[in-house]
Amino acid sequence: MQSTPVDLTRLAAMDTVAAIRLLQGVREATLAGRRPRVGPRADIGESWQRMLRSGVDPDRHRPAGLLPREELERRRAASPLREVLPVLRDGLVSIADAAQHIMVVADAEGRLLWREGQTAVLRKGDAHGFVLGADWSEGLAGTNGVGTPLVSRRPVQVHAAEHFVSSNHSWTCAGAPVTDPRDGRLLGVVDVSGPLSALHPAMLSLVTAVTRLAEAELRNRHSAALDGLRAVAAPLLARLNGRAVAVDVNGWPAAVIGMPPPGRVVLPKSVGDKPLWLPALGMCTIEPLPGGWLLRAAEEPAAAATPGRVVLDLSRPRRPSVTVSGAAGSWVQELSPRHAELLYALALHRDGRSAAQLALHLFDDPTRTVTVRAEMSRLRRHLAQILAHRPYRFVEELEVQLVEPEPDVPPFGRGTPS
Repeated sequence: MQSTPVDLTRLAAMDTVAAIRLLQGVREATLAGRRPRVGPRADIGESWQRMLRSGVDPDRHRPAGLLPREELERRRAASPLREVLPVLRDGLVSIADAAQHIMVVADAEGRLLWREGQTAVLRKGDAHGFVLGADWSEGLAGTNGVGTPLVSRRPVQVHAAEHFVSSNHSWTCAGAPVTDPRDGRLLGVVDVSGPLSALHPAMLSLVTAVTRLAEAELRNRHSAALDGLRAVAAPLLARLNGRAVAVDVNGWPAAVIGMPPPGRVVLPKSVGDKPLWLPALGMCTIEPLPGGWLLRAAEEPAAAATPGRVVLDLSRPRRPSVTVSGAAGSWVQELSPRHAELLYALALHRDGRSAAQLALHLFDDPTRTVTVRAEMSRLRRHLAQILAHRPYRFVEELEVQLVEPEPDVPPFGRGTPS
């Protein structure tokens, strides 16, 4: 019989003692390998299984050392989250105060960079190790409202005994990850936490909404920066012949001539003054601009510029990447899980896969070819000269290397594609 997951709305309406007993029973049964009548919510259950596999002690929190003050300040200064602190404060601090909670902002490693709230609640946070510079990554602190959203990339609410480590059972947390719209990078997490008595099932929706406002603010700042780059680049492009595009440091186009506007251009981690091969444009010369680069595409790229090797790295299941190398250099791009799985299937089947075969692999449904074709179209925009179609495949001249995770960690939580 399948367990019914805990309902947070009902839990909030229950007597606090009864709610704690219910969650403790769910946790104890799960740790003992039993299937209780009421089971953990999906995000909590998945996290608990990760903790059991990694050997986190459910009865003891083993905190790491705090960041030195100089390192804390360095991370604060380097974090794009610093740009949106006013948005986060305006949206959350007053509500957190009213609910006897505190707001914390952590980086992508789970280190607490900022925290704000009433002094009495901050002191309670101190007792939990919820202090500046502390490491609340899931692999160290167990299931919690900072580390778990960083792993799942989804907003997560963790209440009482839903925390994997028992010393955190008197705490309730609601955290949401923040992603940089400029490059898709995970920046960190925003969390509102406090004593059990202040549980409200709507807190997670509020935290999520405010993090979306913060991401929108970053998007607006990015748009303004592109406008500034466009003002500089447009007169330069007007005097050029052939194909050229001005992009910011993240590869987003600001102005273009001689071709349709490309999507984001994947740039190498380091850019020099030599010609280089780019997946969206082929062979290019590159010149610096204020806030970006001017890319001038060659009309007929030399055969030597064609990439010769592709490495699909799945050794970090939550951060898959592809590295493309050739005579003109190499570049690395992180992949979404779906794009990584598509390339994984093509790496295993060098003779190619049809849209129906890829749909069967992705969705267990060969009729979902429209979605597959759309995803492959996006991939081929970023991987020009790498992927062929009819059928979809890596081009024959390429050497393709697949770096898989450890044997007991499937790359996508499923078996080898058929």
